[in-house]
Amino acid sequence: MRLSKKIILITLVLLLAVVVLANWGVNVWVNKKVPELLSEKNKTPYYFTYKDLEISIWSGNITATNITVSPKDAIKDSLKNGIYSKIKNIEVKDFSVWGILFDDKIEAESITINTPEIVLYEKDEKVDNSEKVRSGVVKPFRQIVSVENIFLKNGNVKILKSKNNKPTLSAANINVSLEGIVVTDAILKRTIPFSFEKYAFSCDSIYYKANPNYHIKAKEIKTENTGLSLKDFAYVPDIGRTAFVKNLAKEKDLYDLKAASVEIKNMDAGYKDEKIFFNAGSIILDKVTADIYRSKMPEDDLTKKPLYNKLLRDMKFPLKLDTLSIRNSLLVYEEEINFEKGPGVITFNKFNLTATNLQSGFGQKKMDDLKIKINCVFMNSSPMKVDWKLNVLDKSDGFNIKGSILKFDTRKLVSFSKPYMNIKQEGMFDEVYFNIVGNDINSKGDFALKYRDLKVSIYKKKDPEKKNKLVSAVANLLVKNDSDGKTKNTKVEVTRIPEKSFYNFFWLNIMEGLKEILI
Repeated sequence: MRLSKKIILITLVLLLAVVVLANWGVNVWVNKKVPELLSEKNKTPYYFTYKDLEISIWSGNITATNITVSPKDAIKDSLKNGIYSKIKNIEVKDFSVWGILFDDKIEAESITINTPEIVLYEKDEKVDNSEKVRSGVVKPFRQIVSVENIFLKNGNVKILKSKNNKPTLSAANINVSLEGIVVTDAILKRTIPFSFEKYAFSCDSIYYKANPNYHIKAKEIKTENTGLSLKDFAYVPDIGRTAFVKNLAKEKDLYDLKAASVEIKNMDAGYKDEKIFFNAGSIILDKVTADIYRSKMPEDDLTKKPLYNKLLRDMKFPLKLDTLSIRNSLLVYEEEINFEKGPGVITFNKFNLTATNLQSGFGQKKMDDLKIKINCVFMNSSPMKVDWKLNVLDKSDGFNIKGSILKFDTRKLVSFSKPYMNIKQEGMFDEVYFNIVGNDINSKGDFALKYRDLKVSIYKKKDPEKKNKLVSAVANLLVKNDSDGKTKNTKVEVTRIPEKSFYNFFWLNIMEGLKEILI
């Protein structure tokens, strides 16, 4: 009996010694292997250096401090290309010993990157940004690190052009949480080269060079699984109007868009059947200032302009937005014949818009109408209301737009008519009503006008400051200057000019109604 106990005791001691020695051996091997994964011989095109590295197989944690990342070919290349980074510390939790020993990869539950300063230099400007992230960031680090969750805290990120150090993107004080990460060869081909179950992102400010003519800026960006909010959004040109127009082969609008805040609620976005999709309960844009400028100096763009039904119907991915709201905003349209005269200006002040059932036609067989309601003050003077509806699946591109403008002093329109048409007018439009039904080919409807004291002055083309008295007199003889206190009604019919926009089509209906009543 005593011999059996001794054998058991010895066996246990030996097993314990084996476990201790094995763990000691594994610990020594892991502590040797991890630095090798980060050494000059690592599989990525980057060097990694650090000040301190602590590895504990007992806790399953790795901590590195004062890390730097730089491309291996940085010395050979005259222009910087790839990632340069300084990181205060990195914490890896619950790593797999077997992944390090047999797969030459750090596999772990999570990695936390604290206070990184990251700069990605782009040498090939023709490569899109998703490809830069895919090939320059995700793919290389996938070779040595595989984690389920990534946390980045208090980071600053820049993407710079190698040739001139000008930023394509910069973001300050970034905080990111990505949980349930999956990266496969198929997912790597997507615009976002990884998938995740949960995420959260915030940063103090962001700048993005969207294309050669525009950049985007915003502050206080916050987004997570079901929503997004930001402040001081701006999509603005980097080029002046004169230079923009001179570089155009054909007519094109120049946009200057700003919003005090943007909020998306009940958001659901991602990939399904390898197609990106975006659904949201609502998008709210507050205090938007939108300036749309068009010069008539370049040649007309004679390609057909599709109406909104077709634009939404032909979208190549699922999009569904229950409600779009634009609140307390200003919409300005400017059109210019030449730089000497300056642009004609039309404004829609205190602009409020609500659109419901805004949806793409992708994969749809039946849809409710898209309905748009607008309340604003036309030319900072007169209340204006519009009800507009259309059905995305209607292949005739049918629509109905109706509304009213009240108590409009026509002198307010001189800012557009004088530089654009050499005309000044005065008089009151007490009531304007329109109800137009149309499609991609033509339109017809009702137009009504109550007005008084209408008078026009026409100026000379070659001397825009000098009134053409004879032509003005003839015009005033032709124009009926008063509706005698009555609202006059007429029918309108217009054939669409397919090379022009929906708004040109709508304006032709208004002009037809004015002509029928006034002349």
